[in-house]
Amino acid sequence: MQSHKATQIQLDLTSDLQKWRAFLAIAELGSLTRAALFLDSNQSLLSRHLNALERECKARLFNRTGRGVALSDVGERIFPLVKALLSDAEQLEAEIRGEAREPAGRVTIGSLPSITNPMVGRLFKQLRERHPAVQLKVLEGSSGQVEEWLADARVDIAILYRYGSAPPEHEQALATVDSYLIGAPGDRLTAAAELPFSALHGLPFILPGVPNGLRTALDAMARAERIVLAPVIEADSLPLMRSTVAEARLYTVLPLHAVWSEVQEGRLQAARIASPGLQRTVSMALARTKGPGRAVAAVAAEIVAIVEDNARRGMWRSAAAG
Repeated sequence: MQSHKATQIQLDLTSDLQKWRAFLAIAELGSLTRAALFLDSNQSLLSRHLNALERECKARLFNRTGRGVALSDVGERIFPLVKALLSDAEQLEAEIRGEAREPAGRVTIGSLPSITNPMVGRLFKQLRERHPAVQLKVLEGSSGQVEEWLADARVDIAILYRYGSAPPEHEQALATVDSYLIGAPGDRLTAAAELPFSALHGLPFILPGVPNGLRTALDAMARAERIVLAPVIEADSLPLMRSTVAEARLYTVLPLHAVWSEVQEGRLQAARIASPGLQRTVSMALARTKGPGRAVAAVAAEIVAIVEDNARRGMWRSAAAG
């Protein structure tokens, strides 16, 4: 016969899961500052949460170090239990809200402007049609900034350029892109379909300043090929680079997708750099401290589909095609 007794569960220290959420973020990121950024909170509030937890537990949960904080022996023991508790609580909320069936929530993307431009408008449109409960937030910055946002878990998805044969192990290669010499309409050099790297010798360039991944790769290749790259202007603004090339008849080096519309409309010209070529990989990384939730996974899948469709249009070569 079924018992009518209630389950005996006593909650005291674990009655406030937000404090334990702070504990988990501090433990995973090793810093109150980074945890505050990740949680969209402030450091003083997290410090109060942590002090309250340690008073309630009557034990030190972290050891303070010169580089941040590290779990104490007690903190190490309870860490996996706290993580499991919060994971179960998150799953309960997902079931209640219906998120287990339909992706929902805000997904933050960090990207370089040249990658964002041909992608985000279409991504928003497709998400609105297929996953209307997902909201997008887009942060644009330099490679270094996007790397920092990814490390601090300020973004869920980072889209980056990688130079070399393969991206890091935890990243997904999306596409391979060639570098093009970009010139003004009617320019003789960029009227050709492709040209050798040596043709860049002594041209008046507008290029990004160092540190910059493309500039570093260009300078290294110029030294190897024993030619001189002569930027007369250094600028990190993609719109400024495009407009200056057209108006002042300078040159720059960009991937084709960064000037796709301008080339299609005849406002700029582009010639692929060959012999040797300068290639890079468009790579996607997920913030490991957040994990690929359903909304993040849905956005990542849409990004992959857009990249593959753009490859069919000739914007770049899909990494899946080899």
